[in-house]
Formats: sequence, C-alpha cells, structure tokens
Amino acid sequence: MRVYVPLTLSGLAEAHKNGDLGPGPLDAFAVTPALREWYVSDDIEELEYAALNRAAQASLRQIAGHPEAARRRVVVAVDVADGAAVADPDRGLDQSALGEVRVAGPVRLSKAAAVHVDAADAEADIAAAAAALGAADQGDDDAQFTVDGAEDHDLMWFGVQEIPHLIG
Repeated sequence: MRVYVPLTLSGLAEAHKNGDLGPGPLDAFAVTPALREWYVSDDIEELEYAALNRAAQASLRQIAGHPEAARRRVVVAVDVADGAAVADPDRGLDQSALGEVRVAGPVRLSKAAAVHVDAADAEADIAAAAAALGAADQGDDDAQFTVDGAEDHDLMWFGVQEIPHLIG
C-alpha cells in the first residue's frame, strides 16, 4: 500500500540522518474507502493524487506550527505492507480526516518510492498560506483564499537518491 507522509524539509533531513520516518506511529494519507467515496473516482492515479494533496495540506500545517521551518511542503511516498496503515473507523467520513491513516511503527526511508517538494518559487505563497492558516480555520474567507493559493503549486517529484540535494 502506498502512503504519503507529510513532513517539513527539516523533518526530511532528520529522516535522512536516521534512515527512518518515525519513530511511529506515523500520520500519513492513503487511498482509503472514505477517500474513494468522497472523490467518486475509480482511477487509482487520481485517487493517489488526492491522497498526495491531503498530505501536502498536512505538511502546510506542520510548517505553520514551526516558524523556523523552510516554507516548502514535503511529502514522502512510501510503500508499506497491506494492513500496516489503518484508517480510524470513527472518523471515516469526517471531511478533515479523508485519506488519513496511521502507520504503527517507523518506516525505513529506503522504502520510499519518491519525495515530493515545493519548488523554490512557491516559498512566498507557502509562507503566506502558513501565516493565514489560523484565520482560515476560524472562517476568514480571505485567509482561506490565501491558504487555497498554496494548492496552485504542484509538488515536484524527486527520487530518493536526490534527498541530500534537497536538504543540503
């Protein structure tokens, strides 16, 4: 099963140093039954893209909570054993939890299939979105517009071997 783990660049550097995403449990995103129902698609690529975007939103929340973090969203795509990632059945159709899963233990970074990171030219919009997140959560429409602007930037794909370049 492919899961998408939201991080920051400093979190990616830590994972690279330790060789693990973790220690666990890890919050991640995947194609869950609730995500399938919400997205109403049978195209697995579209569903995985939706899970990736949910993870990018979670990465933005991590950035907002760490003012020292670089203003670039990071998502690591990792393949884990079927059953290793579990969705909370009590939050099944909660819109804020769509695609959310928990991986019980640490995951070796060597299991990563790819790393997705914002381009440098997205930093200003990501910084603005991170700053506006609290107000957007309180219902401010202008702040929500700013937060939604982060989604105008597609995350770039990188191979795992490129991590030293990303964190350097």
